Amino acid sequence: MRMLDREQAAAALARGEAVVLPTDTVYGVGVAVGAVDDPTALFRLKGRPAGKPVAWLVAGTDELDRYGRAVPAWARGLAERFWPGGLTLVVPASDAVPPGFRSAAGTIGLRMPACDAALDLLRAVGAPLAVTSANRSGCPDTGALEHLDTALVDRTAGLYRGEAAGAATVAAPGSAFAAHASAPSSVASTVVDCTGEEPVILRQGALGLDDLKGCRS
Repeated sequence: MRMLDREQAAAALARGEAVVLPTDTVYGVGVAVGAVDDPTALFRLKGRPAGKPVAWLVAGTDELDRYGRAVPAWARGLAERFWPGGLTLVVPASDAVPPGFRSAAGTIGLRMPACDAALDLLRAVGAPLAVTSANRSGCPDTGALEHLDTALVDRTAGLYRGEAAGAATVAAPGSAFAAHASAPSSVASTVVDCTGEEPVILRQGALGLDDLKGCRS
């Protein structure tokens, strides 16, 4: 596997190439929004039929309103409470979302990861990353480096793990992300539909319905 530093990974993404990266949940493979118009490259890598939406990783809670439209107050409350973390919010897509990344219903999934390596890369690229789990379609995803599909990784620009040697995440003690300074959890994010009057869980993951209570307005 080719290992990339932050500058190499950001440059590859800016060229429209896919990069494998850690998150706080599982290892992902992503492309930079703007450098590509849709997630077709990810479908090809995974051997997955086109059409299934691919969520974006974003660098801050403010991007919920930049890329979302008519976002309900309770959804903002979820972001404020659980971002960065294992929660993907599905919201109506704003005009800032290229049509190729929107679902058939006109939505986009957004998440801020609790992973300094991923956040550093997002900031270096200066754009959201469309990221899906780094596994072939039908195979299990993983948060363990040794279980990554090397054949898949070899078809990308390479693997970015963070600027600290051998670390999947980088967080200084006492920082906002210190609690997340371990390897990916191997538990996928919870996906919540935020297009209605209350949260609807589309995929159970790191958070459950009880965790989400109290964030409705």
